Amino acid sequence: MKLRSLLYITIVGSVVTGSLSCTKLNEEFKGELQEGGASNVEPGALLTTAYTSLNTPYQQEQRWVMQEISTDAAIAPTRGGDWDDNGMHRAIHLHSWNADNGYMNNTFVSLGTAVYNASNVLKYQPSAQLAAEARFIRALAMFDLLDLYGVAPLRDGASIEDFRVPPEVLQPQAAIDYLVKELNEILASLPLNGPTRAFEANRNAAKVLLMKIYLNKGTFLNRQSPAFAKEDMDKVVSLAKEITMSGLYSVSATGKYFDNFAPDNDVKSTENIFTLYNKNGERGGAIDRTWNTVAHYNLNPGGWNGWCTLSDYYDKFTETDERRGIYYDYAADTTSNKKKAFHRQNVGFFAGQQYNWSTNQPLMARNPPNTPLVFTREVTIRTSGATLETAGIRPMKYAFDYAVTGQRNNDWVVYRYSDVLLMEAEAMLRGGNGSAAEGLTMVNDIRDKRGVTAYTSLTLDNLLDERARELYWEGWRRQDLIRFGKFLLAWQEKAADPDPKTLVYPIPSQQIAVNPNLKQNTGY
Repeated sequence: MKLRSLLYITIVGSVVTGSLSCTKLNEEFKGELQEGGASNVEPGALLTTAYTSLNTPYQQEQRWVMQEISTDAAIAPTRGGDWDDNGMHRAIHLHSWNADNGYMNNTFVSLGTAVYNASNVLKYQPSAQLAAEARFIRALAMFDLLDLYGVAPLRDGASIEDFRVPPEVLQPQAAIDYLVKELNEILASLPLNGPTRAFEANRNAAKVLLMKIYLNKGTFLNRQSPAFAKEDMDKVVSLAKEITMSGLYSVSATGKYFDNFAPDNDVKSTENIFTLYNKNGERGGAIDRTWNTVAHYNLNPGGWNGWCTLSDYYDKFTETDERRGIYYDYAADTTSNKKKAFHRQNVGFFAGQQYNWSTNQPLMARNPPNTPLVFTREVTIRTSGATLETAGIRPMKYAFDYAVTGQRNNDWVVYRYSDVLLMEAEAMLRGGNGSAAEGLTMVNDIRDKRGVTAYTSLTLDNLLDERARELYWEGWRRQDLIRFGKFLLAWQEKAADPDPKTLVYPIPSQQIAVNPNLKQNTGY
């Protein structure tokens, strides 16, 4: 059971939307707080609002789409008249987006909402720990804004007191300096939690975010030709070793990879460092999207039959790789797949013929109903005809929580220990303290536990592939491809980018219209 004395379930008002704009909603919300008086405002409740505001951009929506659908890991094909949405999904995969694409503004606003909600906590005399947690949430959202849009807007000080004052907009170097300073200042006030309380901002989560800042610093400053300074790579290595030395984490044992994504991952995981809280009847939301966006209508439960992966990405996995898909035995599986020991694959990449988990009989498609439900390797950006419902291999990483009706209990994974080790190995390859041999040992330890053979040597290319396998659909693929210089290349259903402007997304038109401090990115 997930309990947290400092996170109150009652949330003050609604999560503020459009926080980077001067909106009437923001003014009304601020007015309500002033009318009630600061003495009536509970910082813990406001902090809960700040935490919850991360769920929407992260949990297979918004930020996730921009980080994964834009890559070789995921595609959102139009299926006849379904999943068209004026082409905004196709544009993300094809790199043909513009500043008016819905994902540009929705993601910008959601991350800005988290920045606002976190800053708002700090107005009401929170304890040192509550303040540190709020500042971590703000830093996390600002890091994402910097990564996606190349700038980090900040509502603080005058701009949070008076919505007529537009948010400050930090350019890359200033944003990096600000985030590093913020995170170092709050480290001592954050709790030293392990995986069972990963849903609470903690010291090691802040260190992971610092690792990501230092590892991507050169990319944020020059996306076409990043430099990886030794001093930055040394920071990545030293932070990773501090996390390891805390003794709180270990790479999941063989057969336990999906413990990290299970309905009770707050109890089972040995890897999770920071997660987003989902608890049926309490708070959270949208974790069902991890199933609904990909599952066919006739699966149990039925989904929206949409997104999938590409066969070249799927082929990175060998048959023995646990991450590719297994039958996962877990408590919240109440289906006959477990009770009658059918033991059909229930997590990972779903390919080929699918089966009814009540009868163990082959499933059929919905339309036409006499077509076997066989998920094919082949998929196109626009699907039609006989393969309309069946095109594409479907990744489903979060084991479905059959034990509850309503909000599922899986906490969404933001940071995991295996990512820490892979970043540490990468920093060593890029000139940080340590050696390629040391990095090879760390990567092979992960590979061994996933059931695949050891690498004989470690290179940037095979390390990128290992990140693709270990962290698939966790929201890091675009960032990785840019850092490794491969985001502009061609892959299935996407030609090579003719213009490097796509290394950063455009600032949404709606935001430029209301904030004079925002300037459009080059090329848009």
